[in-house]
Amino acid sequence: MPHAVNPPVVSSLGAGGADNIVLIGPMGAGKSSVARELSRICRRRWVDTDRLVVQQAGAPITEIFAAHGEAHFRQMETAALRSLAEQRRLIVATGGGIVTEPANPPLLQALGCVVWLTADEEVLYERVARNDRRPLLQTTDPRATLHSLLETRRPLYTSCAHVTVDTSTGSHLHVAETVLARVRAFFDSRDPARA
Repeated sequence: MPHAVNPPVVSSLGAGGADNIVLIGPMGAGKSSVARELSRICRRRWVDTDRLVVQQAGAPITEIFAAHGEAHFRQMETAALRSLAEQRRLIVATGGGIVTEPANPPLLQALGCVVWLTADEEVLYERVARNDRRPLLQTTDPRATLHSLLETRRPLYTSCAHVTVDTSTGSHLHVAETVLARVRAFFDSRDPARA
């Protein structure tokens, strides 16, 4: 059965300014899947900063890391964010480490409402263990590496995000609906005339 979204939720996001929805969070939180669902619901284009980097480099992320290192990849992420600065009505999915580059949080926040998608560590590990293309988890103990990344990045996500949504349970559609409700509340709080 098709799911109907309350039209005022979707239309109220486009009232000028930086009205993009920007998804941040750890690997495995569902940023790309939720971005696709949001794109469908909102009838907005979605972009993935990892894909922008891959297109620019002409190589997969694993090769970028192997040939040039993480620092080079992070510089390319920043360039990808800057390329989106003037675009509106986007859903933006980002890589898990995008918040580690000091230049990026202000760029993310300038794009629109930053939504931190989070999940329980166990759930994240179950999700990422299915994918062997995660360069930062190519270690002797990927579980410990994931834990360390989460601990290091948690304060960065917290300081960057306007809203937080837990993705541990529920479908991508349910998460997308929750994101939309919180994003609407965020935009309404910034413009009292819209409340």
